[in-house]
Amino acid sequence: PPASILIPTLRPGAYLDVTLASVMGQAAEAGAEVIVIADGPDAETEATSARHGAQVVTLPRQRGLNSARNAGIAAARSDLLVFIDQDVRAPAGWLQAVIDGAHRYPEREVFGGPIRARLEGGPHGCGREPPPITTLDAGANDRDIPLVWGANMAIRRQALEREGRFDEDLLGRGDEEAWELMYTARGGRIRYLAAAGLDHRRTAADSSTWVLARAAYGQGR
Repeated sequence: PPASILIPTLRPGAYLDVTLASVMGQAAEAGAEVIVIADGPDAETEATSARHGAQVVTLPRQRGLNSARNAGIAAARSDLLVFIDQDVRAPAGWLQAVIDGAHRYPEREVFGGPIRARLEGGPHGCGREPPPITTLDAGANDRDIPLVWGANMAIRRQALEREGRFDEDLLGRGDEEAWELMYTARGGRIRYLAAAGLDHRRTAADSSTWVLARAAYGQGR
């Protein structure tokens, strides 16, 4: 396949249903595969994935986001590995923009696109603080940037084979950042794809405890 979409999850609830609904049609059109990686057994995740026709890889116990990412890499068949969070909505054209960007910049191995905060269902703060969720906006043009985020990130397999996979001892925030910093310190360059944007969702129903427990997987980041 031209791309493997990898979605690490930790008890995502209804978020995953929206994520898969937004990416499965794009994947089918492009001939890509979609793999959901459950960080520990979760019947709801397996049922939601099956309903949408996504492949599921389930870790025998909770081991952390980087372990889930690495399990997805092992299961994927494509050389272009596209990582997204369990709580995004990808608009039409997102996946093709990622694939086109990888073709347009064959000398680049790591890519990322805009991540827009989508706060749904009620008030989320006073407006003086940033939204409680990962965002990225590096402008309207493609360019190299220092870092991208795992909510919307693509890596060529060759880079992971050369540099090594994600550090499974790192838990919580910064798990993908450590790999990227190592990659760029060795001369790698990361390309921002302005057309490959998606929405990172957060609903008002999330309690702070629930959010913190799943922060690394998108909710609350």
